[in-house]
Amino acid sequence: DRAAALAALNAFRAANPGGFATLYVADGVEHAAGGDAFSPFAAALAEAGPLTVARAEARPVRTLPPPRAEADRLVLRVLQTPAGAPTEATVLARTGDGRAIASATLAFPPGATEAEASLDLPIEIRNQVVRLDLEPESGAAGTVLLDERFRRRPVGLSAAIETSADAPLTGDLYYLERALAPYAEIRRGTPEALLARRLAVMVLADREVPEGREREALARWVEQGGMLIRFAGPRLAERPDPLLPVALRSGERALGGALSWDRPQALAPFPEGSPFAGLVPPAEVTVERQVLAEPSPRLTERSWARLADGTPLVTAVARGQGRIVLFHVTANAEWSNLPLSGLFVDMLRRLVALSAGVQGAEGEAPLAPLEILDGFGRLGAAPPAAAPIPANRVEETVASPRHPPGWYGTPGQAEEATWRRALNLTARLPPPRAAAAVPASARTEAIGGVPAERDLGPWLLALALLLLAADLVISLAQRGLVGRQWSRGAALVVLLMAMPAFAQEPEGAAATATRLAYVVSGDSQVDEVSRLGLVGLSDFVNRRTAAALADPHPVVPGRDDLSFYPLLYWPVLAEAPQPDAAAVAALNAFMRNGGIIVLDTRDEGSGDGMNPGARAALRRVTRDLAVPPLAPVPEDHVLKRAFYLLQDLPGRYSGGQVWVARDQDRANDSVSPVIIGGHDWAAAWALDARGQNPYATIPGGARQRILAYRFGVNLVMYALTGNYKGDQVHVPAILERLGN
Repeated sequence: DRAAALAALNAFRAANPGGFATLYVADGVEHAAGGDAFSPFAAALAEAGPLTVARAEARPVRTLPPPRAEADRLVLRVLQTPAGAPTEATVLARTGDGRAIASATLAFPPGATEAEASLDLPIEIRNQVVRLDLEPESGAAGTVLLDERFRRRPVGLSAAIETSADAPLTGDLYYLERALAPYAEIRRGTPEALLARRLAVMVLADREVPEGREREALARWVEQGGMLIRFAGPRLAERPDPLLPVALRSGERALGGALSWDRPQALAPFPEGSPFAGLVPPAEVTVERQVLAEPSPRLTERSWARLADGTPLVTAVARGQGRIVLFHVTANAEWSNLPLSGLFVDMLRRLVALSAGVQGAEGEAPLAPLEILDGFGRLGAAPPAAAPIPANRVEETVASPRHPPGWYGTPGQAEEATWRRALNLTARLPPPRAAAAVPASARTEAIGGVPAERDLGPWLLALALLLLAADLVISLAQRGLVGRQWSRGAALVVLLMAMPAFAQEPEGAAATATRLAYVVSGDSQVDEVSRLGLVGLSDFVNRRTAAALADPHPVVPGRDDLSFYPLLYWPVLAEAPQPDAAAVAALNAFMRNGGIIVLDTRDEGSGDGMNPGARAALRRVTRDLAVPPLAPVPEDHVLKRAFYLLQDLPGRYSGGQVWVARDQDRANDSVSPVIIGGHDWAAAWALDARGQNPYATIPGGARQRILAYRFGVNLVMYALTGNYKGDQVHVPAILERLGN
């Protein structure tokens, strides 16, 4: 709140006339709801004394608003501050367990502040998406949680006479299909054919259910959680069946007309316990005919909607885990003009949502905070200050400290995603705007990036040797044991001893130390990730084991000698070319002589879809290599117990398969010369110059990174010691540790 900060600053300056210097760390975004709030505040700071404005490295600031749900897709929109060059953003669609199952790339032309893209997914897969993440941004403004409002439920429609069901204005399914199509997946057919696939709702329009297989299948489906919605009509009025919420009187009741004393009836207000509570029946909606329910003690509690004279319009009953709902009028305009109204659409939408387990009564029912997004876009426990939100006010609530973004719902149903409602930060966040220019008198500095490293070891070692030589010479000279000429000679000898400390690593140093290597991909960013990953893994191995690994080397097969390295890490790019003959010969010789190649496609498990085309590239680069028959890593493989006992082998991503040579392949002393996975292990191991891990591990966080490091240690031990852990002598000890 820069306006409040400006008022506080003016009050402080009035009480303290002296000036002061200011360092202002800015994010380059205007935060005021309207007007230019940065310039007056910055000008006041500049008037008080020297002002330095430190800004992050120049890049657009982006936010991800909730998508627009359409019949066959989700329309994604990303907002950003203008950039002088064309840029791109990627949105990942994730499931509840953190797996990325789809992605969309949005392109921004120079100066653009908005871009759109569509996410086209099959309905079954789309309904699994619970979260969208904006990459490479991280934070609550780049995260959108998707609740039932963004899903499309499969709804089956069936009528007694399918051939005339679509007749305009008169067909039994004409109004139903147009009311449900915008937010549900419509399927047509007989009940038995519809139940062959997973279904949320079945709608029968004046169709009786004869005794036999069809009735048994429908009853079983309802018992297991399905919602059966039925509409009355002449056929159902004459031949009712047991799949109804209430017993019906035979025939139909006519309201209005020459032979009736009754007039068409309007709708009464919906009762509090009804799923339709909160909807307002229009005065022009009337009913001319209906089927009546037999009076019973429980008729009132089973009535979700009534006419003005108190007779039921919609009744419902629970059967097992599902429900049966009956509209006591037809699905077309023959008995009522309800299907012609917007109320009809709203009522059907409430019922479809209720079929998935969403709490039907919106009303004032409070939804408690279940999981809250922090500033980094991570879900966690709700803070004590977080307050519940009334169910009918979630969409209009602005995220705040009192109502932080995250999941809200009924605590008793916290495990059921369909009972939750999402409150997103960006639902009511204004588009990001670049902050105004800083005052001319202010000094601007750029912050961010990683400072270059300088190796001080040789200099410190040389200084220590020089100090030792000076101390020795001074001590001998003070005792009179040596002459001046000898002292000069001793100093020269010690100086020559110190000179090797300044020497650089000689050419061919790969033979003087054990080190890992990575295959140069041609993409500088990917190669840097490989280097940082092997640096981080080597450091972890050196600290946790007796192995001593030197800095990793980049290699080009066919040009560099591979015999010095026990392990090659090879990230597979989608555009990777097929290796030439020299490279193939070098790689085959490397594997034949005991080396191990780790091929990483970076698209497995939770990273599915992150490197499209990698599978085809993997087949291309290994086409001429002597790769043995492969199989998924078995539970008792040495890779899972060479140093640490592991159940999974994650990297930056978890899940998916890791492939090794089959056990029956006894070549190379039963050590697999090739290990293939797609977990982006280098990114999980990566360690930058500040000793930090620059890449997130998804979805397991810090625990997943520890497991990735442990797999890396097992991998190095496997490469250095082979299959010795497979000896039977170790089995009892390993079994004892597993039992504990």
